Amino acid sequence: MSSPDPVADPATRQLELAPTPSGWLAAVLADFDSFLKDHASCEKKASGMALNMASHYPDRPSLLMAMADLAVEELSHYREVLKLLASRGSQPGPDSKDPYIRALNDLIRRGPEHFLLDRLLVAAIVERRGCERFGLIAQSHPEAAVQRFYRAIAASEDRHWQLFVDLAIEHCPGQGIEARLNDLIAAEAELMASQPFRAALH
Repeated sequence: MSSPDPVADPATRQLELAPTPSGWLAAVLADFDSFLKDHASCEKKASGMALNMASHYPDRPSLLMAMADLAVEELSHYREVLKLLASRGSQPGPDSKDPYIRALNDLIRRGPEHFLLDRLLVAAIVERRGCERFGLIAQSHPEAAVQRFYRAIAASEDRHWQLFVDLAIEHCPGQGIEARLNDLIAAEAELMASQPFRAALH
């Protein structure tokens, strides 16, 4: 039986990534406040990424509006993580470079004929990984309020990765979307496996 088409109809669409090793979750739960600080930083950066894409493509109205809406939603998530940190007597830390995100961005082809497609597909993979990992926290954290919060965040990430695939289909027809997505999924699996376990999203 053939594997599901990752860019099929949204009703059946799947984007299967290699599963996160259990050591990642153990590291997160052992130092959850540090994870929350990293999560806050990730949400802030995600909002900035969406605004950056909007500024690069003002001539594509559907992409522009989707990224404007996404930037607002990610900033709302940032605010909610700040509230969660404050409720635990903690505060956000300084932003730091994310080697996982940097390595994925290095996979983006720079030619104008491929750049937008790769940006959208890399963003889809990042959001799909976030969906998986936030779901793991929702299933495993001992506090019910944290479980509820991360179930909601995981649901948002699920919508986001599908949004990026939809935008790729709309704006990059005829560019071999499925094949390129499969290549990036394979590369992400190797990259994810090479990352040390730490109390951070990636």
